[in-house]
Amino acid sequence: MRRVHISINQQTLTCFQNDQQVFSFVISSALNGVGQQSGSGQTPLGDHYIRAKIGSDAPACSVFVGRRATGEIYTDALAAQFPNRDWILTRIMWLCGTEHGVNRLGNVDSMRRYIYIHGTPDTEPMGVAKSHGCIRMRNDDVLKLYDWVPAGCPVKIEN
Repeated sequence: MRRVHISINQQTLTCFQNDQQVFSFVISSALNGVGQQSGSGQTPLGDHYIRAKIGSDAPACSVFVGRRATGEIYTDALAAQFPNRDWILTRIMWLCGTEHGVNRLGNVDSMRRYIYIHGTPDTEPMGVAKSHGCIRMRNDDVLKLYDWVPAGCPVKIEN
């Protein structure tokens, strides 16, 4: 069985198959730390699963807005044109919480909060918390993860 473990303290995402580590990647979680509340800009903790995989046929560094590819490919010039955009690139794995009152339903629902694992500009630092709540990854890493995880794959996010 495949599963994903995200460590906020270590800023890593580790993939396991049958309890054997397969991959480990450096990530970036929320600048505002961990928390469950909608609007907090924090990364939610607990048990999740990949509810949807988005972007299968998109080129690397494709730009997504509202989970739809815009047709743009990220460049430094595009970044200069939109300096305040929260760049969601390459692939999206949309997380759904499984723990009622913790990360599912009500004001703590990870899916309604649009919590993803996604690519980000390669100029963004990894290993430091800088996102708006999502798990950011290097584009090459998110491609590798996307191809490896099935929809429905369990994802645990811990401190």
